[in-house]
Amino acid sequence: MTQTRRVAVLGLGGMGAPMARNILRAGLPTAVWNRHPGPAHQLADQGAQVGSSPADAARGADVVITMVTDVDAVRSIAFDQGMLASMADGAIWAQMSTIGVADTERLARQVAAEHPGIVLMDAPVAGSRGPAEQGKLVVFASGPEQARERVAPVFDAVAQRTVWVGPTGHGSRLKLVNNLLLAFVAEGLAASVALGDALGLERPAVLAALRGSPLVSPWAAEKLERIGRDDYTAQYPLALAVKDVNLALREVDAGRFPAAESLAAEWQRAMAQGLGSADLTVVTRALSPTHPA
Repeated sequence: MTQTRRVAVLGLGGMGAPMARNILRAGLPTAVWNRHPGPAHQLADQGAQVGSSPADAARGADVVITMVTDVDAVRSIAFDQGMLASMADGAIWAQMSTIGVADTERLARQVAAEHPGIVLMDAPVAGSRGPAEQGKLVVFASGPEQARERVAPVFDAVAQRTVWVGPTGHGSRLKLVNNLLLAFVAEGLAASVALGDALGLERPAVLAALRGSPLVSPWAAEKLERIGRDDYTAQYPLALAVKDVNLALREVDAGRFPAAESLAAEWQRAMAQGLGSADLTVVTRALSPTHPA
């Protein structure tokens, strides 16, 4: 088995930066790159090598991670800015951004045609900034089985568990399933708290009643506490949550999931109020008659 000797992390936003820190803590030599260089230079103080470009950071890496906002950014890094061209045959590209099924499959076809020596792993993650900082993400990994052992130390560094789900593209499918559930849970929290406001209940009483309920998961409980403080600093920005719901809807016939379509439309209206950069729980503010946006 070829050991993972060097990792590159491209994209150092709210998820990529803590993932890179955890990979460094695991003792894996790591190169980093970010469109805005500040986060990369912060990681240099923790031992990361800073690449001047995606190609420079990826050169010589056994595993290259991309963690950016959308497929346009992924394509720019991988193809236009030379990441794939700089990678050695046999190197693994762990594409961990959430870009949906169709775009993942298009990437896989292009990699196979233009860079057949590169191993593509489709491996988006479940979890927001807090779990990323704690190394407690869940990786939905898909791709060639023979590459699993090589990439396992990297996934183990960033995640509490890795769920292997089959061939390339299945990881992105499972991520859409996960994120749709997350969206409905977040909507349920927001609508329930806002309904309490509309019915004239004191919000602390509503929150006290919901604490410890078997209906409220640990993730939801943490979100409820933040809602109670009117703390909507972004862990999972509403704009990204809307993007992810729309990615799921794009993969099915229109009208198949009307509740998800209504949710996406409601959240789009909240974004039109200027709430897109806040945490998705800010929908509570958009819905509440006593805590308006």
